[in-house]
Amino acid sequence: MEPAARHDAIVALLRREARGGVVSFARLVEAALYAPGLGYYVADRTRVGKSAGTDFTTAAALGPMFGQLIAGAAQSLVGDLKSHALVEIGAEPGQAHYAGVASRFAELRTFRFGAEPQFPARSVLVANELLDAQPFHRFVRQGGIWRELGVRVDGAELTVGPLGEFSTPRAAEFALSLPVAEEGWIIDAPLAAEELLTKILSGGWSGAVILLDYGKTIAQCLESSPAGTARAYHSHQLSGAILEKLGSQDLTCHVLWDRIEPILVAAGFRSVRLDRQEAFFVKYAASEMEEIALSGDHEATGRLRALTHPAHFGAKFQVLHGFRV
Repeated sequence: MEPAARHDAIVALLRREARGGVVSFARLVEAALYAPGLGYYVADRTRVGKSAGTDFTTAAALGPMFGQLIAGAAQSLVGDLKSHALVEIGAEPGQAHYAGVASRFAELRTFRFGAEPQFPARSVLVANELLDAQPFHRFVRQGGIWRELGVRVDGAELTVGPLGEFSTPRAAEFALSLPVAEEGWIIDAPLAAEELLTKILSGGWSGAVILLDYGKTIAQCLESSPAGTARAYHSHQLSGAILEKLGSQDLTCHVLWDRIEPILVAAGFRSVRLDRQEAFFVKYAASEMEEIALSGDHEATGRLRALTHPAHFGAKFQVLHGFRV
């Protein structure tokens, strides 16, 4: 389906369910990303990489080396890998970066976006940019209070404005928890990511969780992101045009780490810690990094620098991790 037709089909879907011609911003993002047959993450195409037709690059796209480092870190966290399954959630089509280390684990289980993951009794959960791929709400400071933003879908163009009331109790609760900010300040909240992670961690399995993503705390958002953190990615171009090309471009915002960490703690995980990506690998996969650096493989060492250097993925991404017994 052509991008224009996909966009129009998503708007038509939203119009059919809109109350008073308006939907919450979160609902628009949900449809744009996951509407059956239309959403960005529903399409069976290659989105990640540097080839033509892709939209963005992730650390996992750097190839088998990523799997090697994750396996090393997992061993540091849980010890005996042979008694644990490696469970990857949010896998992209065509990626097999853990294939080379599958034999180190009891088994390898890979689940695409939207799939229902199943965990063996002992597991290592790895999710690379899963949380930022979830629908998000938008809130604006207006008239001395926080209000939720919605999108009017019954006009010639999509327009954004405050909702008359909060779309869900969870959205209302979040808004009431926010501190005072300057008038007009916007904050984006991936509340769906919190719900997803709570569900994923609700089983009785033991082991480790490794969540790789980019994010900020609420305080950081209210210090440095007056227009919010929501962005669109298309053909490796970052854009603020988040109401355009619905279904044909990625819509994302920063994870709110101070909302995510308590979910791990409440689920019984210990030693929950947030590290910058390079610090995480240096601390937990040092031997694997040394092996790659001394291999003489210039391509591999170049990828290692891209993964860990502060100017590349190293500082832009963080890793939240912990374990439970």
